[in-house]
Amino acid sequence: MRQLARGPAAALALLLAGASLAVLPPVAAQAQEKPEIARLSLSAEGIATAVPDTAIVSAGVLAEKATAAEALDENNAAMGALVEELKSAGIDEKDIRTSNFSIEPVYVYPGPRADGEQEPPRITGYRVSNTVTVRIRDIAAAGGLLDRVVRLGANQIRGIEFAVSDDAALLDEARKRAITEARRKAELYAEAGGFRLGRLLQVAESGGLMPMPAPMMRMEAAMADMKTVPVQAGEQEIRVGVQVQFEILPTQ
Repeated sequence: MRQLARGPAAALALLLAGASLAVLPPVAAQAQEKPEIARLSLSAEGIATAVPDTAIVSAGVLAEKATAAEALDENNAAMGALVEELKSAGIDEKDIRTSNFSIEPVYVYPGPRADGEQEPPRITGYRVSNTVTVRIRDIAAAGGLLDRVVRLGANQIRGIEFAVSDDAALLDEARKRAITEARRKAELYAEAGGFRLGRLLQVAESGGLMPMPAPMMRMEAAMADMKTVPVQAGEQEIRVGVQVQFEILPTQ
């Protein structure tokens, strides 16, 4: 039987033999990074308009009496008549919502006395305010309705606003027009810059801009003898902005 070699030389030979078995294949070179895509970034806006079909208005009664109970009774009577008038005019109950109610003292601030001392303020009465927000779905009837509620005792009309009931469809139309405008601008840049447009790589919406309410309007009781309130709804405009990126390709 053949004996195994002994000594340092033999041990080194065995170590090298084992090491040769553990050698791994060369590490593959890292894949080349893909070239960065040339991009055209721009912004665009889409605008959609429609004639409003709904008016939203706040109407209320402000009553002031010597006692809180008297002011509340007067206010309740006037508000009850106002709400009944709204319902009889065809306003659905779900379109009438109490938006504000308050009771507060009315103070008088005396001037300084002859000795220079300041007297404290005195309560001279109480003020009760009650307001409802009304959604009027027939704008043509809005002016006449406002006239009627003022004649019934409403002495506060605030914040008339006009809206389109199907504003979601109007917003979607503005989105479509924003993308159409973005592509039109991109094609203009491509023609001027001597390149072709590739894929639409990214779209970010900057939000739909709804019209602001009309400025606050107040009607006092002295206006009860006026003619029908003129109401002009005008045109509602919704804007949508987009940020887009197109792929830039060389000309063929």
